[in-house]
Amino acid sequence: QVQLVESGGGLVQPGGSLRLSCAASGSIVSIDAMGMGWYRQAPGKQREWVATITNANSVYYADSSVKGRFTISRDNTKNTVSLQMNSLKPEDTAVYYCNAVQGSTVYWGQGTQVTVSS
Repeated sequence: QVQLVESGGGLVQPGGSLRLSCAASGSIVSIDAMGMGWYRQAPGKQREWVATITNANSVYYADSSVKGRFTISRDNTKNTVSLQMNSLKPEDTAVYYCNAVQGSTVYWGQGTQVTVSS
């Protein structure tokens, strides 16, 4: 089993920034081989994909609503993946989840709340 623990969420004003981190531990065969990503779920909505970073460090973002404002990165020496979120908007309010893919298994963290409000 791989455990994922997110941190860095909180309350921020519109236009502000937050940096989310996700630490992986447990039965990691090779962190270099794992694709990792971020999803979010707003109240009353389905969970949606935000960003992915592959084992080759290619990055992908969901759409124009986050591209240019959010940056995903990873540090394989620390088994972490981060999401830098800038110019936050109220519609970014959601629980943010980290996920990791190892082989055919997908692992999820417990989520961290991000609230953008004045």
